[in-house]
Amino acid sequence: MKTLAISWRYLWSRPLAAGLNVLLLSLGLASITFLMLVGFQLSKAFDRDLAGIDVVVGAKGSPMQLILSGVLHIDVPPGNIPLKAVRELEKNPLIASIIPVSLGDNFQAYRIVGTSPAYISHYDAQLAQGAVWTQPMQAVVGATVARKLGLQLGMRFVGSHGLGAGGHSHGDNPYTVVGILAPSGSVLDRLILTDTASVWKVHEDYTASPDDSAEDRAVMEEEREITMALVRYKTPMAAVSFPRYVNTSTEMQAAAPALEITRLLNMLGLGTDVLRAFAGVLLLTAGLSVFIALLSAVRERRADLALLRMLGAGPAKVAALLLCEALWLGLVASVLGLLLGQGFAAALGWFLKLDNSLLIGGLVWPLELAVVPLLALGVSLLSALLPAIGAYRVSVLELLQSR
Repeated sequence: MKTLAISWRYLWSRPLAAGLNVLLLSLGLASITFLMLVGFQLSKAFDRDLAGIDVVVGAKGSPMQLILSGVLHIDVPPGNIPLKAVRELEKNPLIASIIPVSLGDNFQAYRIVGTSPAYISHYDAQLAQGAVWTQPMQAVVGATVARKLGLQLGMRFVGSHGLGAGGHSHGDNPYTVVGILAPSGSVLDRLILTDTASVWKVHEDYTASPDDSAEDRAVMEEEREITMALVRYKTPMAAVSFPRYVNTSTEMQAAAPALEITRLLNMLGLGTDVLRAFAGVLLLTAGLSVFIALLSAVRERRADLALLRMLGAGPAKVAALLLCEALWLGLVASVLGLLLGQGFAAALGWFLKLDNSLLIGGLVWPLELAVVPLLALGVSLLSALLPAIGAYRVSVLELLQSR
């Protein structure tokens, strides 16, 4: 205990040098913490929200855009597809189930999604209050939406056109909240769910004219569309033939979530590699700084070391003093690095509003973060190794003669 106390006082006997070393080491550790947190939360979000969805069928365009808009709800969809075409797909013997998804409106920037109750069941979400809709213009809101917007059962709200705030208000067709979902950690937390017929009603009433006849209405209903369909296969073998069939034989496209997310992560790989390299440079710089500081400390404290040796401290005790000083440095830097990394991740989520999409920015502590303090202690001890060996080998006589 005396060694730990003395080493702590030695560390801060030169506050500027100690502060600089802690800052350099903390920044490197914070960069690594930030990368680990973002990677962990992205992987968790992708695995959670893409689970059980084998392929997404939607309008021709970018397959990745289709996945980002229809599954993760962080992009705009490429267009709509005919409802009749989707119903034809339901007859395909390779298909186990299809969940319709219709986009186009929002309420205070939270998306209103027209779908079926199977969408809620797909994510094993539970109702905290109320019930699932039984007719058009009833809505079930996710836990995050209800909390941030203060929505309660029985409240009415009006959607706005578009997927972002500021669109035309559909004031003639208000929604009524009939259910609130319990937090599930899935994309449903950030969505407002309703029956697909609600989306049709809102937009058909918006585009309809008082002069429209019953025949015009019938034509409109015949030409109804949805945004996309989330498909689950009956057998894994369907992954070979079904997407090819959709892409070549229909006016739609089929996008496999696993394939597109892999492409996305590969595209992001270059940026993360640069950040890792930057963190490595910071750690290397911090290690060299610690090494120089401790080596200088050995030379400056030769009188103190001589006194300790004369009072009975052995060579190992003197070396342990320097090693403990490095351990204190690594411990302080690891705490600051973890806190800074969490702060950077939270700032990213707040700045890009990712907490409304991928839940990046929340305070999480994955087991992988245990690497950070181990890395901090390893760099500190490695930097202190040579100075400690030097202090161990110096004799009492040489220490006294240097005074």
